[in-house]
Amino acid sequence: MVRQKKGRKLDGWIILDKPQGITSTQAVNKIKRALDAQKAGHGGTLDPLATGILPIALGAATKTVPYVMDSTKIYHFTIRFGEARDTDDAEGAVIATSEARPTDEQIRAALPAFIGNIMQVPPAFSAIKVEGERAYDLARAGAPPELPARPAQVDRFELLSRPDADHAAFEVQSGKGVYMRALARDLARACGTVGHIMNLRRLRVGPFLESMAVPLDKFLSPEHTPATLAEFVRPLSTALDDIPALALNAAEFLLLSQGQAISLVTLMGRIPEGANPDEGLVRIVATGGVKALARLSDGWLKPERLF
Repeated sequence: MVRQKKGRKLDGWIILDKPQGITSTQAVNKIKRALDAQKAGHGGTLDPLATGILPIALGAATKTVPYVMDSTKIYHFTIRFGEARDTDDAEGAVIATSEARPTDEQIRAALPAFIGNIMQVPPAFSAIKVEGERAYDLARAGAPPELPARPAQVDRFELLSRPDADHAAFEVQSGKGVYMRALARDLARACGTVGHIMNLRRLRVGPFLESMAVPLDKFLSPEHTPATLAEFVRPLSTALDDIPALALNAAEFLLLSQGQAISLVTLMGRIPEGANPDEGLVRIVATGGVKALARLSDGWLKPERLF
């Protein structure tokens, strides 16, 4: 006998404006309960200190989470110079201090080294697994692991303002897996001092913008019911809006849905201009909606994910 899942079957996205002080998992659980949804997950962790866009996938939208996590992200954060903390943010314990304070010119001169494809050592307090244990669990137990440097892509790193000698505000545009806490830590060191993140806000995740985000208070208000909250659920396809679209007819989509590749020769004139012919991803539009993701590879259109 098949066990029936609890909750309503909802497919789509909630673009949450996560408040400070809760984890991403706690935020997902609150939204799941408020909507009485069967299944939910998030598209990219935000630390408890951080606020801003936390995309929450419901139902079938969880299949698109990897593509959201790979997409462009924009952050604002403030560095506090003069104090290093074990978590690399304001929630940790002070582990080093410095009287040195960089000038604006020193900061701008250091920034180019952190732009492009760089190698970055993640914070000891991170979710990376070390021999089956989370790094943050080891760090909390007093044995912070020595984590190896990892590739990271930073597209833009700009100094926005300098409120005073102790603080500097920045905007960063990055790809997947870049730790803002590590950027702040390493930039401070490059400027001849130490530092940590005071505050952090995420303004964009792929096609999801700050203007689309809904505060958590909306979902916790007693005046709302799961039915009225459903108006905040965006279509599953919203997560794929920045992936080039390719239209297929019913016969072509049937072949693709059966796992067969389609020659790009038969699709000439329809392949979107923005699609990369060398392993580029496209969203498949057929019978009135987004039905799949496929990849252009070696002259063929190959199915990658069906919805």
